[in-house]
Amino acid sequence: MAFMAVLESDLRALSAEARRRYPAVKDAAEHAILKLRTLSNPNDIANSEDILRIFLMACEVRTVKLSVIGLSCLQKLISHDAVAPSALQEILSTLKEHAEMSDESVQLKTLQTILIIFQSRLHPEDEENMAQALCICLRLLENNRSSDSVRNTAAATFRQAVALVFDRLALAESLPSGKFGSVGQIYRSNSVTGDVSRNIHHSEEYDSVSVVKLVTRDSLTKAGAIGLRLLEDLTALAAGGSAAWLHITSVQRSFALDILEFILSNYVAVFRILVPYEQVLRHQICSLLMTSLRTNAEVEGEAGEPFFRRLVLRSVGHVIRYYSSSLITESEVFLSILVRVTTLDLPLWHRILVLEILRGFCVEARTMHILFQTFDMDPSNTNVVEYMVKALARVVSYLQVQDTSEESLAAVAGMFSSKAKGIEWSLENDASNAAVLVASEAHAITLAIEGLLGVVFTIATLTDEAVDMGELESPKCESDASAKLTGKTASLCYSMVDSLWLTILDTLSLILARTQGEAIVLEILKGYQAFTQACGVLQAIEPLNSFLASLCKFTISIPVEVEKKSSIQSPVSKRTEALVDQRDSIVLTPKNVQALRTLFNIAHRLHNVLGPSWVLVLETLAALDRAIHSPHATTQEVSTVTRLSRESSGQYSDFNILSSLNSQLFESSALMHISAVKSLVSALCLLSEQSLRGASSGSSPASIQKMGSISFSVERIICILVNNVHRVESLWDPVVSHFLELAENSNQHLRNMALDALDKSVCAVLESQKLKDRVTPGSLPNSKHIKYASTELRSLERAVMTPLRILYLSAQSFDVRARSLKILLHVLEIHGEKLYDSWSDILEMLRSVACAPEKDLVTLGFQSLRVIMNDGLSAIPIDCLKVCIDVTGAYSTQKTELNISLTAIGLLWTTTDFIAKGLFLRGSNENGKIDLSSSEKTDGEWEEEASIVKKVSAQDSLLNDSERDELLITIFSLLQTLGADERPEVRNAAIRTLFQVLGTHGQKLSQGMWEDCLWNYVFPSLDRSSHLAATSSTDEWHGKELGTRDGKAVHMLIHHSRNTAQKQWDETLVVVLGGIARILRSFFPYLRTFSNFWSGWQSLINFVSSSILNGSKEVALAGINCLQTTVLSHSAKGNLPIAYLKSVLDVYGHVLLESSNHVDLVVVKVKQETLHGLGELFAHSYQMFDVDMYQQLLEVVHVVIQATITAESIDSDTGCLPPLQRTILEVLPLLCPSEQLSSMWSQFLQSILKYLPRAPPESKLQKDEAEQGAKHETFNGASSASVRLMETAEESEISSMHSSIYSEKLIPVIIDVFLRAPDHEKYTIYPEIIQTLGRCMTTRRDCPDSAVWRLAVEGFNHVLISDIRLLSQKSEALSSISTAAKNRIWKEIADIYEIFLVGYCGRALSSNSMSTAALKADMSLDMAILSTLGDKILKSQIDAPFDILQRLVSTLDRCASRTCSLPVETVELLPPHCLRFSLASLQKLFTLTSFGNADDWNLTRLEISKIAVKVLMERCENIFNRLLIDEAALGDRPLPSARFEEVVYVLQELAHLTIHPDILSVLPLHSSLKHIVTEGNHEVQAHLLVLHPSLCELVVSREPRVRELVQVLLRLISQMLDLRKLTQPLQL
Repeated sequence: MAFMAVLESDLRALSAEARRRYPAVKDAAEHAILKLRTLSNPNDIANSEDILRIFLMACEVRTVKLSVIGLSCLQKLISHDAVAPSALQEILSTLKEHAEMSDESVQLKTLQTILIIFQSRLHPEDEENMAQALCICLRLLENNRSSDSVRNTAAATFRQAVALVFDRLALAESLPSGKFGSVGQIYRSNSVTGDVSRNIHHSEEYDSVSVVKLVTRDSLTKAGAIGLRLLEDLTALAAGGSAAWLHITSVQRSFALDILEFILSNYVAVFRILVPYEQVLRHQICSLLMTSLRTNAEVEGEAGEPFFRRLVLRSVGHVIRYYSSSLITESEVFLSILVRVTTLDLPLWHRILVLEILRGFCVEARTMHILFQTFDMDPSNTNVVEYMVKALARVVSYLQVQDTSEESLAAVAGMFSSKAKGIEWSLENDASNAAVLVASEAHAITLAIEGLLGVVFTIATLTDEAVDMGELESPKCESDASAKLTGKTASLCYSMVDSLWLTILDTLSLILARTQGEAIVLEILKGYQAFTQACGVLQAIEPLNSFLASLCKFTISIPVEVEKKSSIQSPVSKRTEALVDQRDSIVLTPKNVQALRTLFNIAHRLHNVLGPSWVLVLETLAALDRAIHSPHATTQEVSTVTRLSRESSGQYSDFNILSSLNSQLFESSALMHISAVKSLVSALCLLSEQSLRGASSGSSPASIQKMGSISFSVERIICILVNNVHRVESLWDPVVSHFLELAENSNQHLRNMALDALDKSVCAVLESQKLKDRVTPGSLPNSKHIKYASTELRSLERAVMTPLRILYLSAQSFDVRARSLKILLHVLEIHGEKLYDSWSDILEMLRSVACAPEKDLVTLGFQSLRVIMNDGLSAIPIDCLKVCIDVTGAYSTQKTELNISLTAIGLLWTTTDFIAKGLFLRGSNENGKIDLSSSEKTDGEWEEEASIVKKVSAQDSLLNDSERDELLITIFSLLQTLGADERPEVRNAAIRTLFQVLGTHGQKLSQGMWEDCLWNYVFPSLDRSSHLAATSSTDEWHGKELGTRDGKAVHMLIHHSRNTAQKQWDETLVVVLGGIARILRSFFPYLRTFSNFWSGWQSLINFVSSSILNGSKEVALAGINCLQTTVLSHSAKGNLPIAYLKSVLDVYGHVLLESSNHVDLVVVKVKQETLHGLGELFAHSYQMFDVDMYQQLLEVVHVVIQATITAESIDSDTGCLPPLQRTILEVLPLLCPSEQLSSMWSQFLQSILKYLPRAPPESKLQKDEAEQGAKHETFNGASSASVRLMETAEESEISSMHSSIYSEKLIPVIIDVFLRAPDHEKYTIYPEIIQTLGRCMTTRRDCPDSAVWRLAVEGFNHVLISDIRLLSQKSEALSSISTAAKNRIWKEIADIYEIFLVGYCGRALSSNSMSTAALKADMSLDMAILSTLGDKILKSQIDAPFDILQRLVSTLDRCASRTCSLPVETVELLPPHCLRFSLASLQKLFTLTSFGNADDWNLTRLEISKIAVKVLMERCENIFNRLLIDEAALGDRPLPSARFEEVVYVLQELAHLTIHPDILSVLPLHSSLKHIVTEGNHEVQAHLLVLHPSLCELVVSREPRVRELVQVLLRLISQMLDLRKLTQPLQL
């Protein structure tokens, strides 16, 4: 155990200290150590006296060290309860002896030990021990030889001992727990309100004791008797006497009084329950305090010191605060003395101490409650609270008579400011100078002001308690103003207000008028607010109005002179003199801002009880509103305390905050009683009427001020109305009457203001929940439900809408009538669905507006109609729908504004949509309506229909089908009439709307309705428009005249396509055709079932054919689109009969054949569209085409193409392709024969190939063949056959540059189409395709810059690469083709390669304009076609004749011979790309000869390799021979780089070349050599033996690199022949 170890350690230390001089102590300590080891806990130590005895023995020695050790160990034993209670007396004797020692450490240890005794179980229980322990502390306190630390410790120890004694007393007497010392302190927070709140919080602890029924008793326990003896001795000591029980003759009176003050404030229950203590308090302590308070004689000694006086006053304060209810007489005396002291000529510090006590009473609500109830409300007692308040007021009133009042007032403001910052001014900083004197006086005034504010807040707090207890009604609740006060707390509060309000108002208004300090102003205004609110709750009308009037004086302006005494003013008194003249700049001081905030707070809290006082408040708020909106109004910079109060407002300015508060006040009118709202509205109307009398149209300051008041009143009336719409019936008439009165004023600004207010008011009422209740939640309004709504609601609607009708009908001013329409528009936009009884009047008013001559009025009226038709149809009664359509028609036919007519037509579409959706809801299959599959509807259509369901659900049960059909026929007739309007925009919009309606809602119409529409509206519209277009004028129109220039009229420009009436009617025709196309696209399968529909179709076909040939371009294109849309929409679905398809095909063919020779741009555009239509027609309807129809199609296309080829192109000079030819190229891929027309592929492709460059006549070809019959000489490396073919190609005719451009675009199309063809059809035309591409490729010589040959080369490669699998021997596609046909294909391929590779690739063709990039691209093409031959064709398993294979390999050899066949002088002149091409050809020969992977080898490849190895050996010998010849001819000159590189490449490739073993049989070697090679397994390099003679000749070459490579080859040959040297070379 740690305690035992520490104790043993102390014993060892004691033994060590006493070892030399005190052996007895040493032996006892060692014995105690042994004894301690036998003990296990503190109880064992307490039962054994040996341990305690050794420590007492050490103390008896009375040496400092041993005493300190002994006392320390005693403290540990006592604190661990290791000492028996019986040893207390001996311990106290030891401590008394040590207290007499002079050593400070011993004295401090003694005091510590005494305190530990009081805190432990050794606490003295008898009077003797208690007296002895307390006496030790007092003796050390009063000992002159004691140091300051000892005296301070003794005082603190005595105070703690007393507290422990009384704590033990309270426990022994079973008194209520809790100490109340904190209540007795005079707490000072940053504000008086904080002081009141904090004291209320601490008083709750006292109340928790006082509420318990206290039963007094006379008997005391032993602890109670000890406490009583102690209290009596302390009282005697405080009075300057001696303490008999404590055996102390005297101590400082202030110390004893301080202890008494501590006991009085912390142990209230002791004095209130125990009678002996109460008697001591009444007879001894009160007597002592009364004696100490006397001021009629000079007080000497300690009793006259400020510290003693402060203690006396604090003690008096505790007696009054806690015991005034039992010590009534004594408390009355004390209070009278304190109040009298404030008037006596005493030292300032004395008065300040008294004022602090009085302030403490004032800020304690419980104390004030007890004092006022005990004294002021008891007629037999003195009105001490009233006198106290008046005394405080007198202190403040000194500011009026003092010479230094301004200085004192500034100091008071500074003290409040410091307090707000948390800095408290203290009296101890006094000094004998004027500044300190002023500060002291200011301190006294500050205490008095805080005391008065404390009274105010106390009254407010007690009033709130009365409200919480139910004695008073909250001002926010409805209450009876005439009800009497019955509760005790409420009566007390009313009495306090009635007794004190005048004194408080005079004092607070005096300070508020004289000071500008921000902190003090804030505190006083808080007092104003608290007191005024309390008066309102208590229904103290006179104080309420007086405080309110006083507060309003400080809001906008401050009176010049402060009244000495407050007068009771009527709240309706005029305040014109007190308000700031608006002509001057307005500067709101912080005081004004805070006063306004206070006024707002009061108005918010007391809005239900202000009554007539509203007029005064409204005048103030109107002035504030003018100040806020004044451009000259500013606020002073606010700092310190005001800044703290504005922290919640963030960065907003004071004006913004005040404006927000102003608005919030009226928004809270919804919480007022209805009578209060009426009073507020009446006051606003009264303020407006008074200002209206003085308002004029001038700009004088007075007029502007009056206008501002009217504006304020109107805005606030609207705000009240908006927030009270739930009870608007009683407010509507006076409000609207006032607005109509303002609207009749001659002032334009006032009229606008009134009309704005009327607009807002109407909307606010219609937004009310009352009218909302007529609508089923979550749905649109039900007309039946509204119809049978309450009469009150229907009359309310009429009352709300009546002012608009009155304004429009009675107003003479145009702007008022226009504004009434604007209000109507606004109402309809927001609340139109809530109206019912007003619709007929609204529609008739809008019909009259349509006929008005003023354009602006028509526009406004139409805007309202548009809102109705777009959003309000579902809310309109059934009998008004026809009227809506008629009114819409009136706006469509008016000539005032074109855009209105167009928009009105759109509204007819909206109406039709609404009605048609109603038909849909009744069932789409009833009465013969069209049944369209729901799968054909898009998600958007379904969502649109679903959204309409809600809108028409209310009307659906009220409209039958006949009524709906009648409405639709009315709309169709109106649209047809508008379709003949003289204005193009109107008729086009009407026709477009008609067809949109039919197209959108046709599935909901019955067959009868459809037939009626077709023969009465659709086809008649086409006939009428066609007739009017044909008979209309062709005279050019002039646009609207804009002005004049140089005496001539300047007109607006009109586009040439719309500058005649005929062109405008053509546009109408386009609209009609587009509408018919839409109907046919949607309903053709249904309409063609009608018996007479074919006649209508024929008329449409005839019209389209005629319009294409003879009409305008727009009409022709529209006709084509009409037919095209119909055919394409239904042909793929199988809904188009063959007769309709043939009729369209005949129209297209007729048009194209008839217009084939026309080159007019308009005709070309029409032909383009026709061709597009023809292509799309076949693409979508190919399943319906037979051979005859397809041949007809090809014939038409052929005629068109032939016309474009033979005719002179308008773009031939620019090198651009004509539009029609571009269209042809776009259409051709669409015309590929379908599966059932696969036999037409050959005819189709041949019809296209004829438009590429053509071959010369047959007779010329035969003549050329006879001339070149037996020639075999070469020309530039080309055979006679190649020369013949090249000459044939050169004689091909290319008609013009236009044909070349067309060929460029046609070649990719042909390739694409050819690759689409089926395999069995493809190879029928394969030779023609190859031959045609070859002709195009041979144009390279004459036109090297042309793209024709490049595209032909790419196409040729593409065709071969794509069909390489079909050209193989295993191809199933070629199994049905004859051998002759196959050989023809291979012959054409070989001819192309021979002609193009030999004659055109790798040649130095002349071109002066080709760039480097173009040359690189051409070289890439050359390499590509070479790679196709060498890597794709010859390496595949192709089924080609042997002679073809020889020709193909020979072609490669002839390309590779370019370099070696030329003289050395010519080689140097060849371009680099020629040399690269030759070398690439040589590489292909090596590749074909080489044998690599056996898996890629086949029989064809073997045959090609056998052919290639012979050609390659010959080519190598020629190269070697040419090298030796060139070296001999050049002498010392170097070889050309091309020649040298070629030889080096050949030698290197020979070293790496490996051939197939079967190729050995074709090599020109002796049989013995073949046998040797075969035995040595060297077949793969047998080709080196063939070249051995040539290699031997090269050993004399001058080129070291050549000799080195030859040496490598010769060594390989030696290894094959197994040849070795006879001797080995010497090792270096």
